[in-house]
Amino acid sequence: MARSVLADLVVPRGAVDRPVFRDVETTYGVVQGISAGPVVSFKGIPYAASTAGPGRFMPPQKPEAWTGVREATASGVVCPQQPADPRGDYARTIYWDVNVGGYGEDCLSLNIWTPAADGAKRPVLVSFHGGGFAAGAGNNVGYDGAELALWGDVVVVTVNHRLASFGYTYLAGVGAPEEFRYAGVCGLLDLVASLEWVQDNIAAFGGDPSRVMIFGQSGGGAKTSAVLAMPPARGLFSRAAVQSGSMVRAQTEETGARVAEKLLRELDLTAANIRNIQTLPWQQLLEAQLRVGAIAFTPVLGTDALPHHPFDPAAPPQSADVPLIVSSTLEDAALVFRQHHIDEQTLQAALAERFGEQGDDVYALYRRHEPDKAPHLILAQVLTDAGFRRNVHLQAERKAAQGAGPVWVYQWDWPTPAFDGKFGAIHGIDVAASFHAVRDTFFAGQEEGRLMADRLASAWVEFARTGDPNNGALPAWPTYDAKTRATMVFDAQTRVEDDPRGEIREYFEQFPMPQTPIG
Repeated sequence: MARSVLADLVVPRGAVDRPVFRDVETTYGVVQGISAGPVVSFKGIPYAASTAGPGRFMPPQKPEAWTGVREATASGVVCPQQPADPRGDYARTIYWDVNVGGYGEDCLSLNIWTPAADGAKRPVLVSFHGGGFAAGAGNNVGYDGAELALWGDVVVVTVNHRLASFGYTYLAGVGAPEEFRYAGVCGLLDLVASLEWVQDNIAAFGGDPSRVMIFGQSGGGAKTSAVLAMPPARGLFSRAAVQSGSMVRAQTEETGARVAEKLLRELDLTAANIRNIQTLPWQQLLEAQLRVGAIAFTPVLGTDALPHHPFDPAAPPQSADVPLIVSSTLEDAALVFRQHHIDEQTLQAALAERFGEQGDDVYALYRRHEPDKAPHLILAQVLTDAGFRRNVHLQAERKAAQGAGPVWVYQWDWPTPAFDGKFGAIHGIDVAASFHAVRDTFFAGQEEGRLMADRLASAWVEFARTGDPNNGALPAWPTYDAKTRATMVFDAQTRVEDDPRGEIREYFEQFPMPQTPIG
């Protein structure tokens, strides 16, 4: 009988050609995932015990084993945080206002997407989410790994971990007992624990524990930078990528102690009754954290977990042999704007406020390079170039100077057509591309957007597979060094440039180095 024309045209509904549920044995018990077509997802799997009560401000502990089958079809709770304001176009574009999983301190869980829980030994891509060290979750819509797992035949993992005061309150600096010595790096130790879990269990989900790539954008890039410098993380991954989040220096003990002192004052605690901080409701701790300022809580030096700055004065020896990709987007800083339609006079006034007498020089420099660019996007470029893009260059330079594992650099220049193009090549646009999330509103359903996602995702998959991002979808991509500064420029005409916008890079070398990445 001839095949139905309609059968070829419509999406099949209700029929399955494989089991809907999939049980996998982990070291702690059996988890049950659910298939969505050719991809199986497992969500909310605990990789460590609850951090509530006696676990608060302590290193992560192994989860309790369970009997029977544990359903892993829904996301777990995430670290307490203030939800994103839904009124901003940017927050809506990246789905940052969509909270999945609720809040609580039993938040050390991970999510897995795999084409099949078999013995295929696929590359494993572990994503550390953005949001600085204060917000976000591996549950967020923008980190859904189904499309990348299907497109690249890889296993994708996203991780939830402790944030802000829950993960980075330096209690050792305010007279706390010795057992609290890791309170300033608990969030990073959570990431290490998640990678230990991956090493022990990912083969059962079709992954290869010898080919684990860690990556993250913005705060996720900062976390990746820090993990590269952590002795307990050595050997748990074999490739890394930092997207718009190069963290060269961590918080010092002195600064961490000042932040912790402010938190204790807000909680009406002192060194004498500091143990009470473990018994307060998490809601009270969160509100005190927000009064101090959530972004003040970041990883603190001073323990064997993070004994030195991530990339200062040099690249970390702990990951010397690990291949690395480092990147930024052309207009990363556009995410901070509330107004996207300023005139030339406002641009010049903003540059004068930021650079004083040199404001006119900065204006002339950028208008020479970008005569037709919208004023607010020029300002975004300036703030990016004068700010954390310098850390991107420095991180890559120091990795290259180490002379061990190779480093590649890219700059994302392709502007999103979303919202009439007002965002430009904004912070986070390459997250969607690296997850091959072509339905993302950054790409507005355009064929060119799909091509851009194909290009970056192909580099991601090949890098995870072999430790080298070169593949047939891109021009030949040389490694980076301080002499040539070879950079892959992702744009409609994706290309390699040596030291793109070098005059601008050199101009900002006269200013003090920035200390923290965006968001």
